[in-house]
Amino acid sequence: MQYVVRALSADHIVTELTVDAFDEVDARRQTEARGLYAASIAPARHALFGRITSKASSRSMSLVLFSQELLALLTAGLSIVESLEALLEKETNDATHQVLSRLLLGLREGKRFSRVLAEQPDLFPPLYIGIVQAAEGTSDLPQSLARFIDYQQRIDSVRSKIISAMIYPMILLLVGGGVTFFLIGYVVPRFADVYRGAGRSLPLLSELLLEWGRFAGSHAHLLFPGLSIASLLLLVWLRIFVTQGGLAQALVKLPGIGERVRIYELSRLYLTLGMLLEGGIPIVAALNTVQGIVSAQVKSGLQVATETIQSGTPLSVAFVQNRLTTPISLRMLRVGERSGELGQMLTQSATFYDGEISRWIDRFTRTFEPLLMAAIGLVVGAIVVLLYMPIFDLAGSLS
Repeated sequence: MQYVVRALSADHIVTELTVDAFDEVDARRQTEARGLYAASIAPARHALFGRITSKASSRSMSLVLFSQELLALLTAGLSIVESLEALLEKETNDATHQVLSRLLLGLREGKRFSRVLAEQPDLFPPLYIGIVQAAEGTSDLPQSLARFIDYQQRIDSVRSKIISAMIYPMILLLVGGGVTFFLIGYVVPRFADVYRGAGRSLPLLSELLLEWGRFAGSHAHLLFPGLSIASLLLLVWLRIFVTQGGLAQALVKLPGIGERVRIYELSRLYLTLGMLLEGGIPIVAALNTVQGIVSAQVKSGLQVATETIQSGTPLSVAFVQNRLTTPISLRMLRVGERSGELGQMLTQSATFYDGEISRWIDRFTRTFEPLLMAAIGLVVGAIVVLLYMPIFDLAGSLS
């Protein structure tokens, strides 16, 4: 990858040079090695598209797969450098090849593995860097990687169950909405033209539906583009709403669902915190790391709890004061504090609530899906009945 660097020499002369580097950090390092100060670094024009493609591909690198392969090689007796060299030799993806090359280059320069990972924050989150850093102090990197793999797989398992439970209702909504719009936008205007010259009084609901059909038929050239733009704006708003945490806040306020969302958030908190504590990270550092992966509501309570714990308050007491426990998790936290196995108890609490969440999702989908199908059937059926009521009325008069 080529970068254009505007640099300042020791005698204050501005020069421009082109360097081959893995990324901007590497380009800056090469420039400073020449005794120059890099004022600005930009990718070469012909390499700009390649840089964008490289970033998109590197973000798609599976952290779990990388950890599994690295764990297998470390368990086989290879050193960290030898393991990365082996992964580099078999890698065919250019973006992942560059990531591994940067890791190897940093290790060969004498840097710690956690520091090399921290130089690529778009790929390696603080949680991953934290467990690697703790493993470096205990020389137990394979066990820490195995712990992270188990943690990520459990998180992905719960997330996949939630997504799977949403797929079928979304398909029903799309199909039902499509049929409804087809009836209202195409079929109803045609029936409205047929009934226009009948000269008979129609039921109120049928008349309202046919009035809508006449309006849609005469303004179709404006109606459908308007609906398309409104749908696009709605999707954009929903994406922003979900990204900013608005969906989670709205779900928390729903009766019955809000408590389950809270339990899910606490389960993720316990699982992450337990993994960090079992990896040897101090409790305050673990709490600070966890704050980056929880919702805004849990984060505010967690910040207060962290300050309370720093003043000498036990974890169970601080969590109770900030509504970060349930009756079962509170008992398990107290047991962990007495036995010195707090991390293990947090992990067991998460396991207990993961099972409860899975069972609730199964019950919810079995109840919600038939109700959704019935609601869609009622809407479509009501439109059809209202369309055919004038026909029945005309048939009765003819007979």
